[in-house]
Amino acid sequence: MYSVVNKKIKLEHGSIKKKIIAVASGKGGVGKSTVTVNLATALAELGNKVGIIDADVRGFSIPRILGVSTKPKAVDEKEIIPPEVKGIKSISMGSFVDENSPVIWRAPLLGGALEQFFKDVRWGDLDYLLLDLPPGTGDMPLNIMQKVPHADILVVTTPQVTATKVAGRIGKMAEKMKLNLLGVVENMAYYQCNNCGQKEYIFGENGGQYLADYMETELLGQLPLISELRQRSDAGQPAIFADPDSLISREFIKIAQKLVAQDSGFDESIQAAQLKM
Repeated sequence: MYSVVNKKIKLEHGSIKKKIIAVASGKGGVGKSTVTVNLATALAELGNKVGIIDADVRGFSIPRILGVSTKPKAVDEKEIIPPEVKGIKSISMGSFVDENSPVIWRAPLLGGALEQFFKDVRWGDLDYLLLDLPPGTGDMPLNIMQKVPHADILVVTTPQVTATKVAGRIGKMAEKMKLNLLGVVENMAYYQCNNCGQKEYIFGENGGQYLADYMETELLGQLPLISELRQRSDAGQPAIFADPDSLISREFIKIAQKLVAQDSGFDESIQAAQLKM
């Protein structure tokens, strides 16, 4: 799907300079896609060129959260111009089918869609490409990680034990496949009262730190549980676009800054990962 030249990913219609970030979760419903989109906007706010692949082909939601209102344009059979929202390019199965239509495909066809997203989309010169992975450690996320061995894994969890224990399996899978873990983002970490400022740990406390310690990686940030983020995601208005000075926007910027500070570039010696049980 790509090659590595001079520590850069070379695509058919573009390149990636710094990182491929695969955003993963142990289970659905923890806000993985919302984190993906808002992290992409935060990286763009810091001056980076960013793209998103909605690799959750069956459960796509990136177009709605990002606020994509246009369809991809085909130059020819092997080149697609992706939609852009304020400079952020994205491609999703939701760009081609109705939002309410199920994608009833088997794994080989889904893998083919991912390859097409890499090979046929005119990405241009990106700094970061984010992959919104399907939740869990099943065939689809495993196949994606094998096809994209240069991706770094960012794990999204909520604080409760049922979420962190399942998310820990992502770390074990990354370890077996020799993939780099960027860190953990704890979503819905607490609810903060608008009037008094008191924090309530509705789903438990320090679950994200526990998971980061278990996976021997960094807790990148703790995001509050606020209705504002849900409302903006449903409306296609990422927080940084709508209110760059809000609490949640500042938290995403802090996470993005930590990622930007990490080493970037790609190892030319890495081959396709093999899972050893």
